[in-house]
Amino acid sequence: MTRPLTLHPDRLFPADPTTRGIARDLYARVKDLPIISPHGHTDPEWWATDAPFGNAAELLLHPDHYVFRMLYSQGVRLENLGIRNPGADPRESWRIFASHYHLFRGTPSRMWLDWVFAETFGLDQLLSAETSDRYFDTITEMLKTDAFRPRALFQRYNIEVIATTESPLDDLRHHKAIRESGWAGRIITAYRPDPVVDPEFEGFLANLKVLSDLTGEDCFSWGGYLTAHRKRRAFFAQMGATSTDHGHPTARTADLSPAEAAALFGRVVSGAPTADDAELFRAQMLTEMAGMSLDDGLVMQIHPGAFRNHNQRLFETFGRDKGADIPTRTDFVQALRPLLVRYGNEPGLSIILFTLDESAYARELAPLAGHYPCLKLGPAWWFHDSPEGMRRFREMTTETAGFYNTVGFNDDTRAFLSIPARHDVARRVDCGFLARLVAEHRIQDWEAADLIVDLSYNLAKRAYRL
Repeated sequence: MTRPLTLHPDRLFPADPTTRGIARDLYARVKDLPIISPHGHTDPEWWATDAPFGNAAELLLHPDHYVFRMLYSQGVRLENLGIRNPGADPRESWRIFASHYHLFRGTPSRMWLDWVFAETFGLDQLLSAETSDRYFDTITEMLKTDAFRPRALFQRYNIEVIATTESPLDDLRHHKAIRESGWAGRIITAYRPDPVVDPEFEGFLANLKVLSDLTGEDCFSWGGYLTAHRKRRAFFAQMGATSTDHGHPTARTADLSPAEAAALFGRVVSGAPTADDAELFRAQMLTEMAGMSLDDGLVMQIHPGAFRNHNQRLFETFGRDKGADIPTRTDFVQALRPLLVRYGNEPGLSIILFTLDESAYARELAPLAGHYPCLKLGPAWWFHDSPEGMRRFREMTTETAGFYNTVGFNDDTRAFLSIPARHDVARRVDCGFLARLVAEHRIQDWEAADLIVDLSYNLAKRAYRL
């Protein structure tokens, strides 16, 4: 039996009628604001070529590890979903997804996907085994039209800017093509140096050879290696980058002497660094990158605390980013101190901190950001960019860090059409949070009206120097 697909206009607003009314009024102020998407992983080739998306599975299933990690947890094979399997029938992959759609009840993925199905494609019945083919055919046919090409969708959803994320080894040819096309949409890159900063990243030494070839520097010498980073950062900035992004296992930083750093680098490039050497090198490179950010003005994002590719067999078969990253406990107070001792009081430095360890919000992160001028808190991230996670973030950080030591919302997604859906959820949750403060007479209604515009738009634009 098919069920209707409906999006309630008051979804995510408080149940109390008075507070809900305040939230409605706040939401009306921001629901149509432009979208600032300053950190994400969408493919710049989409906007460089403006080629039509192929089919429903290619657009909505294959890029979204939130979706297939849930399916995998219930025994669905990734090969059958078409992940790294070009021979899979996309219609059959979609049928598998549709028949398991009930697994997403109560999850943010369900909210985002229902929004996309209803708002983007006009579907009015819930996705299920019975409606699978209708969904696949409707979406796939619409994707063939000009109105559903990447650039048209970018403009339809009033996206002001999207930042993608690329390795220093990327030639940024798609970003160059976007510029040369004359299209007015703003797609910028961000500098993600993990493949040439993490000695435990697969192919690390080979990556250093490529970096040497790209920059003309000897990246097997400490001085040449640092110069190569400066050159690539400058190139990324020329191509629009305003930020860097660092996905380290921990938040550890170090501040070694030049001689100690050079000796450590020598051990790292010897081909057999210890785990301790690898961790210390990552720690030193966060401090080195902070120094470079002070010089070139790129905002620094630190995303620590994920045990990447925890499922070894899945990693060996399908590669990175297949839904097997698991949060870990993360220390910030001691870990960041070497970097902060050196640079924490520099007015020109801007560092945005993220966490997967919610226990650190009130104990460590809010007090740190509430003191050091260089620190700001990124929004609830990854496993916590849910309504409950966003509310917990506000509840545990606002009393100490306030609102203005945070940076608004970023969607951090590979799934293009989830961008407007995610921003809508974030705006609704913040409207509900502010409405409660107004209803409890903790802030004035005009203050909430100012704040919701800042949280939805201004803070992200300002923090990422956009």
